[in-house]
Amino acid sequence: MKKEKAVVVFSGGQDSTTCLFWAMQQFEEVVAVTFDYNQRHIAEIECAKNITNELGIEHHILDMSLLNQLAPNALTRKDIEVKDGENGELPSTFVPGRNLLFMSFAGVLASQVGAKHIVTGVCETDFSGYPDCRDIFIKSLNVTLNLSMDQQFVIHTPLMWLNKAETWQLADQLNALDFVREKTLTCYNGIIADGCGECPSCVLRKRGLDQYLSSRKEL
Repeated sequence: MKKEKAVVVFSGGQDSTTCLFWAMQQFEEVVAVTFDYNQRHIAEIECAKNITNELGIEHHILDMSLLNQLAPNALTRKDIEVKDGENGELPSTFVPGRNLLFMSFAGVLASQVGAKHIVTGVCETDFSGYPDCRDIFIKSLNVTLNLSMDQQFVIHTPLMWLNKAETWQLADQLNALDFVREKTLTCYNGIIADGCGECPSCVLRKRGLDQYLSSRKEL
């Protein structure tokens, strides 16, 4: 795959940055795409810009503001509290249709730039219960994209079956542990690096990091 080209769906967070480093190792040319849907923190877009600039990656930012109008939630509205789902409900951070739209537009971009591969950081192991992070959805969408554009895209999900500790381990294996820890934005409160330490995303990130660092010490 080294001679081929890939588009990475990129938010500037821990998972997508780990996937970016993974793609840089796997493919000869990598393009990143970030979606601006008027998310709660513009810092997310700035973080994505800074990372791609530093790594010398071609970076596209696509306007997806319509998603903000259609799907009010905690990631698009500051007056909606960030909280986990209760009694089988989805978390307040779930954006209906987000990954469906993101992956579809990533496919359009891939077609335009001549890339066969699309990389995304979705995960079914340590995740918040989002239905559009499931492996079955990605496989189904891969078929749909190929049929809709008469292409042979391959969607890669390097983190699909990894928990957060294993995702940190992968970043370490890619020689990117410190980079991911210090320069990514995962926090729902818009704080870069280790974040606020209190929101669900920060709790998951820190627990995984602590588990990985603890296991590394034991070796």
